[in-house]
Amino acid sequence: ARTHFFDEYFAIDLIRDDEGAILGALVLEIETGEPLLIEAKATVLATGGCGQVYRTTSNAHINTGDGTAMALRAGIPLMDMEFFQFHPTGIAGKGMLITEGVRGEGGYLVNKDGERFMERYAPNAKDLASRDVVSRAIVTEVKEGRGVGPNADHVLLKVDHLGEEIVSKRLPGIRESGKIFAGVDAVREPLPVFPTAHYVMGGIPTDPYGRVLVPQGTGEEVVPGLYAAGECACVSVHGANRLGGNSLLDILVFGRAAGLDVIESIRENKNHRPMNETSVEAAMARLTRWDQKGEGISVSELRDEFRKTMEDHAGVFRTEEIMSEGVEKLQALRDRLPEVRLSDHSKVFNTARVEALELENLFDTGISIAYSALMRKESRGAHSRPDHPGRDDANWMKHSLYYREDDRMDYKPVRTKPLSVETFPPKERVY
Repeated sequence: ARTHFFDEYFAIDLIRDDEGAILGALVLEIETGEPLLIEAKATVLATGGCGQVYRTTSNAHINTGDGTAMALRAGIPLMDMEFFQFHPTGIAGKGMLITEGVRGEGGYLVNKDGERFMERYAPNAKDLASRDVVSRAIVTEVKEGRGVGPNADHVLLKVDHLGEEIVSKRLPGIRESGKIFAGVDAVREPLPVFPTAHYVMGGIPTDPYGRVLVPQGTGEEVVPGLYAAGECACVSVHGANRLGGNSLLDILVFGRAAGLDVIESIRENKNHRPMNETSVEAAMARLTRWDQKGEGISVSELRDEFRKTMEDHAGVFRTEEIMSEGVEKLQALRDRLPEVRLSDHSKVFNTARVEALELENLFDTGISIAYSALMRKESRGAHSRPDHPGRDDANWMKHSLYYREDDRMDYKPVRTKPLSVETFPPKERVY
């Protein structure tokens, strides 16, 4: 009954003291354009995924990596960001998800020749192989000229052979989505599909209680006052490739664990730490920067170029050449951020200002993905490198840590207790 909800507020930055403890956050009231400082003994980041860093994504428009970028700007590294899962069947050109249930019910993929190409890539599992395997197969078909459509840029998912009764009864939502977003009735013709950015396995490093961790000496220490749970966090239950449905477990288990630990920690630390004016001023400067007037690049122009570069250079297929070119392009685009100007400087419901703040978050989070991927010279889970096709446990059985400052990389060992890689040794996935 005593919970206060700040609806229609946008979090700008975490406030921290000189020792790295988090004191709360500076937020923006979207309705009035006024900043508000929220002082808190505990702050939980539960901001979800960051799929909007890619041009084609199943994620909502709001999933711009705000929580992960706030952590980066507070000096906290992001862990395992190179592991990004693409769902094989998004509606081509749009990204809305066509569930795996369609293939579970007997739907199958075909190329322009009408061939069931998954039989070549996964002879046993075929269309039911794991998401990354099916995604790479679709992209390969398109790259090798067997794509469908005027631009040969997608493949088809056939369900019309199942009959109207089964589709209407078991897959009604899919029929509806196909009609709305692709103008196709799945009962009568196949759906155009292409891999869509779906889920990030990496995120803000936490322990099983949702407490955010940073490296200290040879070990790690907890960041006082900061928690993360759900897709923006990385407690690493998903490893390098999440299985369907496991994100729900992730939210329920670690969201509750974080909540219980917050109660405990507030009982022990009843007083607020002193507010840090310097940190507040830095957060305010990030907001007032958008009051600059004059000619410049528009937010949408830079965002479109950024998201296309992410899709082309840090997407399903990754080689040294593709990714190093991509990282250079992304860094060059980041250098142009100061040139971006808003044309609307009004206060009330200025969504353009929110989109500008989101653009900065997209850059911080997206570059963490591209850079971490460039540096991991092996294939593991969703991170597939034709130039390093094998998994290399001798050199790469370790978590990556990306720091925003100087795009610095660090690494830490895979935790060996309580559930260790000795208990569950990694095995080759074969189909």
